Amino acid sequence: MGPENETAVTEFILEGFSALDQRLQLFLSLVLLLMYLTTVMGNTTIIFLVCVYHRLQTPMYFFISNLSFLEIWFTSSTSIKLFVILGSGRRTISLSSCFAQSCFYFALGCTEFALLVVMSFDRYVAICQPLRYAAIMKPQLCIQLVVAAWVTGITLLSYRLVLLYQLTFCGSNKIHHFFCDNSPLFKLSCSDSSLLWKTDSVLVSFVILASLCLTLAFYMGILFCILHLPAASGRKKAFATCSSHLTTLAIVYGSCIALYVRPSEDVSLETSRFVALLNTVLYPFLNPFIYSLRNKTVILALSEAISRATLQLFP
Repeated sequence: MGPENETAVTEFILEGFSALDQRLQLFLSLVLLLMYLTTVMGNTTIIFLVCVYHRLQTPMYFFISNLSFLEIWFTSSTSIKLFVILGSGRRTISLSSCFAQSCFYFALGCTEFALLVVMSFDRYVAICQPLRYAAIMKPQLCIQLVVAAWVTGITLLSYRLVLLYQLTFCGSNKIHHFFCDNSPLFKLSCSDSSLLWKTDSVLVSFVILASLCLTLAFYMGILFCILHLPAASGRKKAFATCSSHLTTLAIVYGSCIALYVRPSEDVSLETSRFVALLNTVLYPFLNPFIYSLRNKTVILALSEAISRATLQLFP
């Protein structure tokens, strides 16, 4: 194939939900928009409360606020374009925008896995070594752990960008997905991408499985400590916290393993799109409620913020 044909593709067509009836697409768009706005508002509220209220300025809420900040950008990287597709029917996306979406989705996802490991380590120290918690989780260490998580994501973003620009696209430009995921992009490439695809699959699988093993190891330690707590009320409270956290972890890791660790040929297009929605929309939507908005301390701080705002508006 001549080089003049290798630069023919300058934009892609995202065909994620084109098979759905137009009214059903509009309904789906409204539901997803409501979930997206709730996600942004919930996570923004958490960030605001952690910054303003001194009682929330602890390592746990510092990590949660970073996760909240990440979730806003993670869900925005795919959701905004999805709303445009479902609401207006404009399915085209430029080559550079597609690459940018793929890179940010990948990098933010890797950063999130790193933050989940950090948060599970924080909970392990708090529950299993409460007397040494303040000495271990110093502000310097907390900042270093968060910086390390973000640096990991930025480094992998650079890697993904370099990898994508080695691909050439000269045939079909139809992506059977609602965002520019790695698998459909590799499938559309007219260059030999088998080695790049294998390398990318191994790296993604390593990031997912390594972070999962570390997170589960910390939670196994937590559960072991809980079983040895003398008070039944303490065990019940700790179990309730861990069970809610493990529910969200099951969603994010289960969806990512189904999408990226299993061979792509084993996953149908319909299943892939549904699981991707769980990962990009449902998980960020649940996070504010699971990690913060069910917490009495956060609810108290939120109530105080609402009371102050009400007094300022209606003195």
